[in-house]
Amino acid sequence: MKVKILSILAVSVISLSSCKKFLEQEPDNRTEINSVEKVAQLVGTAYPSYGYMAMAELYSDNACDKGPLVSGTNTTTPFPEMYNWEEVASTGNNTPYQYWTGVYEGIAAANQALKSIKEYNLGAAADPYRGEALLARAYGHFMLVTFFAKAYVPGGANDSPGIPYVLEPEEAAIKKYGRGTVASVYAQIEEDIEEGIPLLTGGTWAVPAYHFTPAAAHAFAARFYSFKAEWAKVVDHANLIFTGGDFTGNIRNIAAETPSLSADEYRQWFNKGDKKFNLLLHETYSVYQRSTSYGTSRYGLGVNVYSGYYTKASPAGGTFYYRSWTSGTGNYTLYKYWEYFYYTNVSAGTGRPYIMLPLLTSDEALMNRAEAYAQLGMLDRAIADCDLMASVRISGYSKAAYGVTAEKSKAYFNVTDDQEAIILTVLDFKRRAFMAEGLRWLDVLRHRITVKHDYIDVNNDATYKELGPDDNRRMFQIPESAQKASNLAPNPR
Repeated sequence: MKVKILSILAVSVISLSSCKKFLEQEPDNRTEINSVEKVAQLVGTAYPSYGYMAMAELYSDNACDKGPLVSGTNTTTPFPEMYNWEEVASTGNNTPYQYWTGVYEGIAAANQALKSIKEYNLGAAADPYRGEALLARAYGHFMLVTFFAKAYVPGGANDSPGIPYVLEPEEAAIKKYGRGTVASVYAQIEEDIEEGIPLLTGGTWAVPAYHFTPAAAHAFAARFYSFKAEWAKVVDHANLIFTGGDFTGNIRNIAAETPSLSADEYRQWFNKGDKKFNLLLHETYSVYQRSTSYGTSRYGLGVNVYSGYYTKASPAGGTFYYRSWTSGTGNYTLYKYWEYFYYTNVSAGTGRPYIMLPLLTSDEALMNRAEAYAQLGMLDRAIADCDLMASVRISGYSKAAYGVTAEKSKAYFNVTDDQEAIILTVLDFKRRAFMAEGLRWLDVLRHRITVKHDYIDVNNDATYKELGPDDNRRMFQIPESAQKASNLAPNPR
């Protein structure tokens, strides 16, 4: 077996590094995936091998221009291009091309696992891994359609081009793909989710956080249905993550658990597989966390955003606890990721940097449920979820001092409607909680939020550009190599 998806990636052969050893047992570098154990190994690689954080953060309103006078900044590609919502020609780290490639690598592994299960008639023992492969395939395509196509509009036609939904391993060296529509991609994602989740029951995994367990699958489903604005389904799936739908003790207790940690311990704390809040983790090749990357880019987390969310009180009345570091005045990083550097040549000091990336967390699922409750008019339950989030983010929290209320939220956002105020509170909490994690961009798309970026000149004067909800630049461009190899139409500009 060779896991291939050649033309859509526009590479010669994709080898999945994490299953390299067992693929190389045969003299011809091929092996038959003909047992449940081999399928289980393969499906563990069915996840994106690169991250999306830089793409999402730079496109969103979490990024700003630190200005030409801030010390220690750089304008290394692809950060200036993404901040300007321009097409990125480079194919290196943090680029759309790299993410596109990494996602389809995972999809290739998922499809090969599904084919092998059917071909070798592996039976009920393989059901959990079939379910995992379906969920991984759905997740990969969902993230691709989110970044590389127009945002789904609940109740809309959604007939604009989607992304290729690949359902089987590729046998031909060159294959032409259609993009379908956003609606057809969503329909197939939903089909894979609904078929896959029941199959996960009874599955066992050595490290559950590295796989689509039932909890991770329900968290993903809650995210997916929030894009479709099917709020009752968001609630239903979120309630199935933990027994009785109780998130207490199962989310990031940053205010209580992290103040005494060293910088290295703090970064590791976010990404450990034994933390209940990490529902799905995967190893990704990335230099995103490095101070020479996102942290010191001229375009990134600067003082305007930092002071607006980490020194300013929240709608609950208190500030969210945070840890931050600077590299020169005005260069902020939140250091939420621990980089492991794998040396390929110790004497030469060369190797590959990896981040164990949280793909799904209970914190996000809780906030998705909070928004769903608010959208359904169940404001008391939405407020209770917001209070739970505030209780682990605000030092010295008490409900009397920092409990969320509609009145406080209306005053904070200067709105008059209770429901609108609570929804805005949820979005505010999410922005504070998930800064540098890429999730703000998902809310920008779902809520059709206009993004404004500032541009600072040598006199410290600012001009602004906006990215509106119907601007075609909100879609990342289909990589040029994939356009040519698979005859994929580019996104309009």
